[in-house]
Amino acid sequence: MARPLRVVPPAGPKTVWVVTFPDAEILDVTGPLEVFAIANRIDPGPRPRYDVSLVAPAAGPVATSSGVSLVAHRSITQATGAVDTLIVAGGLGTRAAIGDRRLVGWIARTARRARRVASVCTGAFLLGEAGLLDGRRVTTHWFACESLQRRFPNARVESDPIFVRDGALATSAGITAGIDLALDLVEEDFGRDLALTVARWLVVYLRRPGGQSQFSVQLAAQTAERDGVRDVQQWIVDHLDADLSIPALARRARMSPRNFARVFRREVGRTPAAFVEEHRVETARRLLETTGRSVAEVAEACGFGRVETMHRAFRRRLRVAPAQYRRHFRAAR
Repeated sequence: MARPLRVVPPAGPKTVWVVTFPDAEILDVTGPLEVFAIANRIDPGPRPRYDVSLVAPAAGPVATSSGVSLVAHRSITQATGAVDTLIVAGGLGTRAAIGDRRLVGWIARTARRARRVASVCTGAFLLGEAGLLDGRRVTTHWFACESLQRRFPNARVESDPIFVRDGALATSAGITAGIDLALDLVEEDFGRDLALTVARWLVVYLRRPGGQSQFSVQLAAQTAERDGVRDVQQWIVDHLDADLSIPALARRARMSPRNFARVFRREVGRTPAAFVEEHRVETARRLLETTGRSVAEVAEACGFGRVETMHRAFRRRLRVAPAQYRRHFRAAR
């Protein structure tokens, strides 16, 4: 069992170290960096709110997976002393980085003296190698959640949330979710008003609740191989207010209802009902964000029929009620 993370109240600017390595995902690094940088620029006082450094196995240029290089301020041997927040990036290079015993050991030692530790995307694997995930609720990019659970069976991996906070440990889903997590850290440090202003400067939604589902980014990967089923999938997306029962969809695919349901589940990875609900929730979410339609009008437009039905679907998928979801979005605006 890993040693508990020790909470040390910081004095002065909060020291943030963002850890990168060769072939890291560039947005895993620059997303949080930009959040803290903007927090420093808004109504600046005599001292910055954050003292941020980019740390890597070796100081100097570090090539990311996109081919663009970032310049690390210091190497892990130079990164000594007090640290408030340690954030570990992820990306394609994580596979090699978890085999770097110097880096993993440094993360383990630094985490013990940090007030809080966080990861973006597959950076969670580095935290796991450092012994920081045992007994903890964690998440990562939806594509890597099963692999993370297999590699670290004592962790409690949650595949759905945008980010998870478990005490002094924070883990986030893929890439842009690192911005959501960093905004949450800013709000914790300096209040909602500053976090809201940072989000406005970034033109992002403040703030997607940590429990909001990752499912919407998975929808593009759910394409059937068989032409008939694939055509029905597209028809569903374009006709969410139509009759989307299995018999109706099976007729459109020119298949028997039983065979259609079986083939759909095999090729898409979920039942037709689950697929329909996912897309109805995703479309309702966008309408709540971008239009002034009432909740009842959105429910009807997306095929839910009744507000109560949409409410249950939102609770199931996003862990938040439609009206609450809209309030979060309007607060961001």
